[in-house]
Amino acid sequence: MEAKVFLEITMIINSVNRPAAAKVYNDYREPFLKEIKGAISKELLIRDEDVQVLHGFDSIENAKSYLKSDMFKNDVFIGLQPLWTTDPDVRIYTAV
Repeated sequence: MEAKVFLEITMIINSVNRPAAAKVYNDYREPFLKEIKGAISKELLIRDEDVQVLHGFDSIENAKSYLKSDMFKNDVFIGLQPLWTTDPDVRIYTAV
């Protein structure tokens, strides 16, 4: 199945904290794909200026639901929050 909706979370994370951010990504990638309704893909994108996690979903509703899920609020968010230098930029896109 191909993703129709993308949830993009862009974070400013200093290079010293990027290994810890990658660990959070790796720890929750498989549970995300197996347990989150409508989840299709999850990719970690790294640039000099920021880190992005691109989540693929089958619908906007499921992307929005993930942001309210226990996994996101209690695990992923808590694991990443101390690593940010500013609040993340969260966007949802529809593929055409």
